[in-house]
Amino acid sequence: MPAVEISWLGRTCFRLRGREGAVLTDPVAASTGYSLGRTSAEVVTLSRNDDPAISNHDGVQGEPRVFEAPGEYEVRGILVTGIPIERGDGQRTMAFAYEIDGVNIVHLGLPDAPPDASILERFENVDVLLMPVGGGGSLSASVAADLMQRIDPNIVVPMNYRTDLDSTHLDPIDRFLSEAGATPEPRPRLSVTRSSIPSELTVEVLKPRGS
Repeated sequence: MPAVEISWLGRTCFRLRGREGAVLTDPVAASTGYSLGRTSAEVVTLSRNDDPAISNHDGVQGEPRVFEAPGEYEVRGILVTGIPIERGDGQRTMAFAYEIDGVNIVHLGLPDAPPDASILERFENVDVLLMPVGGGGSLSASVAADLMQRIDPNIVVPMNYRTDLDSTHLDPIDRFLSEAGATPEPRPRLSVTRSSIPSELTVEVLKPRGS
């Protein structure tokens, strides 16, 4: 079984590349300090279509299908499920679950509090969880660490925290790693196959592309 390659482009933007195609989550705008470069994808998902900083789908190469609403979709054998999460400010964020080459990946979007039990029930058998950890209108480090245990994925990849490229109001990742008791070595990308998924919960930190 081929590997799914996961790259982080900054904020909540990831490229998930499988055998038949690629998904790009929350394409970042240049105003964030990050860059899409010449990134192509068959699928683009938007967790906050009202936030221009992370809904720059016009910057994606090719002619991707863009999903921003609840539902179940399939493109080139990639299964995509949109799951709405209501925020305390009256807005909505979309979480997305993807099945790519047998690997189950969940992008949690930008909730401002832990989703309720009816939402969490939909996150079953999560191999890789992409979750915000830097506060700033989304999950703080301590809340994210607690939610990580409740969802119980095999791999957690933090997102939406401050880096050298992005001098935003977000917290740095150190707080989350301290809460999670993890000391991973940052890597440029993560390759995941069904057979390589760890049995114990593992935190993986990715370097934003271009750093």
